[in-house]
Amino acid sequence: MENSFAGAYASTSAISDQRQKIEQYKQILATVLSSNDVARAKQFMDHVLSEDVPLVVSRQLLQVFAQDLGSLEPEFQKEIAHYTLSQIQHHMISFEEQVLVIREKLAELYESEQEWSKAAQILSGIDLDSGIRVIDDAFKLSKCVQIARLYLEDDDAVNAEAFINKASFLVSSSRHEVLNLQYKVCYARILDLKRKFLEAALRYYDISQIEKRHIGDKEIDEEALEQALVAAVTCTILAAAGPQRSRVLATLYKDERCSKLKIYPILQKVYLERILRRPEIDAFYEELKPHQKALLPDNFTVLDRAMIEHNLLSASKLYTNISFEELGTLLGIAPQKAEKVASRMICEDRMRGSIDQVEAVIHFEDDTEELQQWDQQIFGLCQALNEILDGMAKRGLPISA
Repeated sequence: MENSFAGAYASTSAISDQRQKIEQYKQILATVLSSNDVARAKQFMDHVLSEDVPLVVSRQLLQVFAQDLGSLEPEFQKEIAHYTLSQIQHHMISFEEQVLVIREKLAELYESEQEWSKAAQILSGIDLDSGIRVIDDAFKLSKCVQIARLYLEDDDAVNAEAFINKASFLVSSSRHEVLNLQYKVCYARILDLKRKFLEAALRYYDISQIEKRHIGDKEIDEEALEQALVAAVTCTILAAAGPQRSRVLATLYKDERCSKLKIYPILQKVYLERILRRPEIDAFYEELKPHQKALLPDNFTVLDRAMIEHNLLSASKLYTNISFEELGTLLGIAPQKAEKVASRMICEDRMRGSIDQVEAVIHFEDDTEELQQWDQQIFGLCQALNEILDGMAKRGLPISA
């Protein structure tokens, strides 16, 4: 049988009429692919990519092969596709279009098998900066976002971020609303996975406020927006305690939609700076994603650290001073660890106070005056803005919303 195919290749390559030659090769290709014989398929690819076959013929045959790839048996498809890609590597410039289709088909197969990272790796082999083909920015953006999304399915923030960073140079000029939204979701998830919880919370909250219910051909349902809002609340609670987190908590607490969420009770307690007890923390723990339950180098989980810092900040509103021993009991940790956490928060300006190591006491400072000053500044700004708008209205000047 092998000899008969070798003879068929020789006789076909000897045909002078190019159209007839292509048709003959197509028939051989159909026979090879229907046989599910890997060795025979590899032999065909070797012949097609050899100098015996003109480039114009090779391109057409590889295009047909690439288009038919999705109809093959999965294991046969993987083996012959990988082999073809490895053989084409030396002639990449000549077969860029064909390589693109082969990689997309192979990635589709891996995606259907939930082999997310493998699918992403296959797509990342597409040359998006080719000097031979003209590739528009929308296509580049779609591929970068698609690859990032695939990596994120496996919680691989490092590789996902590399492609989202590439996409960031393209998204500013993009008018493709669906792609722009997918980019925002990927970016929020990357920040979440990297434990940049406060930044992630702001991104999720921005997504949850989308007013359109149809973006391009995509329908935005209420459940997706609610998930983004829940993610925003969760990330805010997990963020490092301090003034910035307090401001985001205030925004979320005042959003009427949050009162309908399952995790609203813990949001309320965190916003009101109440000390959280273990049963409440354990109930919240069950709602977290695996990366949000990770163990940190200091042997605390992400949630443990967030709750210890929150309870310490809450304690600073109740006490003017407290001993290390009492603070450790309150936080459920050793006195030395309590001192270390307090020291870090004071040094990072996330809590006002001082530590007396001789007496083993922490003294808390009241920041109410500072907050009142901040409120007065906001009030003054709003008042000035109202005066400007009133002045414009009196003069009959238009005011756009």
